[in-house]
Amino acid sequence: MNPDAFNILGACFQDLVAWMEARFGKGAYHAAAVYRQVFRRGRLAPEDLAEFGPSGQLAGRVKAGICFRLPELADSFSEQGVTKLVFRLADGVRIESVVIPMATHFTLCVSTQAGCRMGCRFCRTGQMGFVRNLTTEEIVGQVLAARAVLGFDVRNLVFMGMGEPLDNFGHFTRAVRVLEDQRGLDIAKRRMTVSTVGLVDMIYALAGRRWSRLKLAVSLNAPDDRLRSYLMPVNRRWPLAELIRALRSYPLPAKGHILVEYVLINGLNDSPEHAGRLAALVEGLPVKVNLIACNPVPEAGFEPPPDQVIDNFRRRLVENKVFVRVRSSKGCGILAACGQLGRVPAKRPAATVVC
Repeated sequence: MNPDAFNILGACFQDLVAWMEARFGKGAYHAAAVYRQVFRRGRLAPEDLAEFGPSGQLAGRVKAGICFRLPELADSFSEQGVTKLVFRLADGVRIESVVIPMATHFTLCVSTQAGCRMGCRFCRTGQMGFVRNLTTEEIVGQVLAARAVLGFDVRNLVFMGMGEPLDNFGHFTRAVRVLEDQRGLDIAKRRMTVSTVGLVDMIYALAGRRWSRLKLAVSLNAPDDRLRSYLMPVNRRWPLAELIRALRSYPLPAKGHILVEYVLINGLNDSPEHAGRLAALVEGLPVKVNLIACNPVPEAGFEPPPDQVIDNFRRRLVENKVFVRVRSSKGCGILAACGQLGRVPAKRPAATVVC
């Protein structure tokens, strides 16, 4: 592969226009054709484009100068409609994406890092440690690769896969720009959600972009600093008071809200008292709370609460006028559910393979 090649998966349309002008003296007309073909059809073959018809030599030079490389599909698993895709990157590092069926569409859960440095006790990815940041093209490539494997477009994106997106701020924000480019994938920001453990400085940086349509989700999981610092080491650097202050500054559209994710762990953070303190913590913030039963983490001794405990927690939030919903957990058997990414099933029934 040419090390000086133009990496189109990490490029917005105007980047390609500038490259075409500098290299070949061609502009938006030829660039638009190439960009559409790559991002909408998933291929790079300028020789097949009418715009290059009169000049086969130009088509060959353009093709030779562009790097178009999707992550390699190493494995895939399915359960209850959920599909886990394991991708092998160019350096051999493996990452995972998850396709989640919704009522009217599919959502893709995208990874932004290999591993994670946040170290949350209830998360297998956090426990595996940090490997490296993903590049813009590796983030965007997951979307095109998932579409190629599954044979349909992905409508919604959630940056909730492996890693902390705001810890890879530059590549994550550039990926958003590429993904939303109307000449390419054209996925609007209102169809994207980014989840963070609460990196306060980066929340302010994201707020500074004024991307009000980009949805923000915050993994909270405890209503006080002592418990949250135990579960999430990031809280020692950015305690709850500072996090809540940052959330109040985040730009939201009219009637917009911040998603609060709360993983319920049996006997640890799941009492009605915890719920009452959580309601007090988010009072005055436009939030919607997602309650997620902890997926078992044997090495940490964590188990999900009984259904009645979850319902009691939910009821207390409702009594305090907090919008709340209990998220069902799918894909546990293939290690694709919340907090499970980073490991593949030890034994896979043949019927689960989708590729």
